[in-house]
Amino acid sequence: MKILIVRHAEPDYSIDSLTEKGWKEAEYLSERLEKMDIKDIYVSPLGRAKDTASFTLKKLGKAATECDWLREFPTRVAKPNKEDGIAWDWLPADWSGVDDFYDVSKWMNYECFKNSEIAKDYEKVANGIDKILANHGYVRDGRIYRAENANNDTIALFCHFGVECVILSHILNISPMQLWHGFCALPSSVTTVVTEERRKGIAYFRTCGFGDLSHLYAKGEEPSFAARFCECYDNEDERRD
Repeated sequence: MKILIVRHAEPDYSIDSLTEKGWKEAEYLSERLEKMDIKDIYVSPLGRAKDTASFTLKKLGKAATECDWLREFPTRVAKPNKEDGIAWDWLPADWSGVDDFYDVSKWMNYECFKNSEIAKDYEKVANGIDKILANHGYVRDGRIYRAENANNDTIALFCHFGVECVILSHILNISPMQLWHGFCALPSSVTTVVTEERRKGIAYFRTCGFGDLSHLYAKGEEPSFAARFCECYDNEDERRD
């Protein structure tokens, strides 16, 4: 089984849709995805994700299943030395020295997370992806999946960076803090996760591509800088914080 996790194209957050560049990204993305024999498509209820998916759905003649748990991960937390905000926007010095943040079973025990809804929100995403996987033949069993109906199907999830990292955290058993802060999925990027069934009936998921933008490079389209911070602090045209 193959899962394509697609981040929405460059967003216009003020209208929960796409920028002019974002619409081009979504079109180029659809030209890639229409060739991939996608069986089922799942989409966040937010406009920027649905708009990104619209080109692909039209080309494939499919309808998407809308999943509320695929909306951007909602938890806001009180972070050290910063105002309350999203869980994946910490300064490196404020999170990288906390050993528990590297442990998938301990990360949410940090004080600011204890006083938030993060455990409930994380569980909602975990349950959502497990339900989809079970419907496609893969049932969660501890940290692995039972291949009750092993297959070569491809499904696509159109969603957002924060929730993408939570999905990967759950199926790969990795702390989301490492994914939120060590990875960056740019707009319209595709992350590919596939099953490995090295022993009959026992499957695990493995990431063979993260944040791929080959559909943009093929068109000569420069990737959006959205979601990134400055590569060097003195780069005045790139955001620092």
